Amino acid sequence: MKLLLLITIFTTQYLFAIVSIAPVEIGNKAGFSTNIEIGLETKRGNTEKDNYKASARLSYDNNTSCVAWAEISGEYGKSNNVKDTNKAFSHFRYIHSLTTDENLRYELFAQFENDDFKRINSRILGGAGLRYRVFNSAQNGKGFFGLGLFNEDIRYTNPQIDPSENNIRLNSYLAYSVGFSTNSTFSCSLYYQPKLNDFSDYIQTNKLELKINLFKELFLKFNTTWDTDTNPPVGVKKSDFTQTTTFVFNF
Repeated sequence: MKLLLLITIFTTQYLFAIVSIAPVEIGNKAGFSTNIEIGLETKRGNTEKDNYKASARLSYDNNTSCVAWAEISGEYGKSNNVKDTNKAFSHFRYIHSLTTDENLRYELFAQFENDDFKRINSRILGGAGLRYRVFNSAQNGKGFFGLGLFNEDIRYTNPQIDPSENNIRLNSYLAYSVGFSTNSTFSCSLYYQPKLNDFSDYIQTNKLELKINLFKELFLKFNTTWDTDTNPPVGVKKSDFTQTTTFVFNF
């Protein structure tokens, strides 16, 4: 049955890897580890489409007090010989335990991104915060709440219409992950990031992920993302919705 499911999806979907949204915790995987993912979509005939994506993550977990990772990804696509996707993303995060409470961590993070079709030439941010593990059990999974601040510098592709911004935003999130069956997981996260001086100007990101183990290190993953920016550049929609069905290889 698993093999039939695999063949059916492979013939109707494309191979496309996405970095997992499951929350990373100290002690998940001790030492250095890497994750390299490549995706490709090609259509010919009535629809001419090419889409490429690659991502890589390098992580270090000392298994006792800290975990850190750096991630980089890029995506490029064309439909009927017209470019419709061109974006890049990189993220660094460091999480360290606090001796006062085994469930409380502090985290430092930095990020860079650009997206031609959201008219963002560059968005650079850096910040810090606290993360609290609300619960942790084999039956109910792991739940986290995070709260902090970050400074962002945004340069748009058309500065005459959209002047540059420099904002301080609140960074708050909820993250949850639970395992079921054999090596299969369900994860979700909610980020709410308002400007500190204007809570009506906020960024909200909602993500759901279902990762099902098919065979050994082969997984099938369903990923849904819904992003909202209440004050986007001129001509850009406030919301984006993305749903993908992917195959993932762990190695």
